[in-house]
Parts: sequence; structure tokens; C-alpha cells
Amino acid sequence: MSPQISLDGRRALVTGAAGGLGAAFARKLASAGANIVMSGLESASELEAVRRDIAKSSDVRVDYVRADLSSLEDIEKLTKRVADKIGRVDILVNNAVVRHFAPIDKFPVDRWTAALAVNVSAPFHLTRLLLPGMRASGYGRIFNITSVYGSRGTANRVDYVTSKSAIEGLTRATAMESPEGDVTCHALCPGSVLTPSLEQRIRKLGEDENLDWERAQAAFLQGKQPSGRFVEASSVAEVLLMLCGPVGRDMNGAIIPIEGGWLARA
Repeated sequence: MSPQISLDGRRALVTGAAGGLGAAFARKLASAGANIVMSGLESASELEAVRRDIAKSSDVRVDYVRADLSSLEDIEKLTKRVADKIGRVDILVNNAVVRHFAPIDKFPVDRWTAALAVNVSAPFHLTRLLLPGMRASGYGRIFNITSVYGSRGTANRVDYVTSKSAIEGLTRATAMESPEGDVTCHALCPGSVLTPSLEQRIRKLGEDENLDWERAQAAFLQGKQPSGRFVEASSVAEVLLMLCGPVGRDMNGAIIPIEGGWLARA
């Protein structure tokens, strides 16, 4: 699939790009020839090894810009710095996310506010600021990264469930404002991907329940993905890349599950 798609001359901004899905998106887009700006909360020195590796392996320009997406001022500065580095943005990947675990009646108000700012308002503002340039150039791809929990409720995760549901609505609304031409907006809906943060949770589960790594993984996935295995970050990135190609102009506003059959459960 991916070798047939060329993004030579395209420019992409990937938020939450330090690791896991974000880094996989940046790597996949770069492999197809796109110049990349990666963004996250980490310092430039912390991300330098990842940035350099992606640039070296793909022979494209890869920059990193630190930004706090809970701040509108930082978001506006980010878009200006991206313009200075690579020009217009053709592909926007809204991947940054924050989350907290607590029941509603004990949920810290500041954590709720932060989740709405980063998970919902930041994609809105980045879309608001970058969509006009996509329309003017005649090409654009906006990807909002949602989750199975955008369609399913679960306890102790009210910020995550609410915000992931909200960006599905943002995706559909954005798509309806660009119904013609080659500017589209989609939400990718991964199931459980073995990211560094998730690995920490599984290791803690293993410690708490006295389980080895394999049994801790199986326990974590119980009742989730019928496949019984984690979704590969590279698989999610491959779908994103596909939608950046010609097939993408005939799809718009889709919520695309990549979750091992989880949403097919009754």
C-alpha cells in the first residue's frame, strides 16, 4: 500500500509526536516523502534522537516544536513557527491527548479543564487556523485521533470518553464544511495500542495481580479486542497514509475503526 503513495512536496504537522502513535504517524508520513513538524510537551533535546532518526531514514526535513496545546497562545505560536519552518500545512494530525483516571464525583476540576483544552479545543483551533491554507492550495487532510471510547462508555475515564466523543462530532462538522475538492477530515479510531504509557499500566497490573507479562497483557485485553492482541501503531499509520492518497478525496467525515473487532462486540 504505502510504497504507491507519494507525498513528495507535502508538509505535515503531527501533535503528540513524542512516541507511540504520534511518532508512528510522523515516521509513516516522512517515509512517503512529506516534510514533518513534530510537536509535543517534551524539550527539543528529549526528542532529538527520534527526530534525527526519522529524518535520516526518510531523507526529508523533520523539525520539532515544543508547544503546550492547553494554551491558545502556544497554539498560535506553533502555527507561526510551523509556517516559518515548512510553509503551509497540507496534513494535520491531531493526536495530542491528556487523560486522568478518577470517578466523576472525585474528578479534579483542573484535570477536566485540561482535557477539554488539549483533547478538544486544540484540534478545533489548529483546524480553524490551518484549514484556510488547505482550501487555498486545493489539498488538505485533517485527522483527529479518537478511540473506541469515543463510542463506548467506561468508568473512571469521564474526561477521555467525553473528549473522544466530542472530536468525532468535530470531525463530521469539519467534513461538512469542506464537501468539495480535495480537502477532507477523518477520525481514526484505534483500539488498544501498546504505547509506552499503556505498557506502564500493564506492568502495574502485573505487579498488583502477581502476573507475568504475557498474562498481564491477556488480562488487560479481556473484554476488549476480540483479536486478543494489541493493535500495531504502524497499522493505524498505514490507514492514515492511505487516506492521504487519491482514495482520500472520495472519503470525508468517516470514523474509521482500527480496533481488532472491539466495536463489533454486542
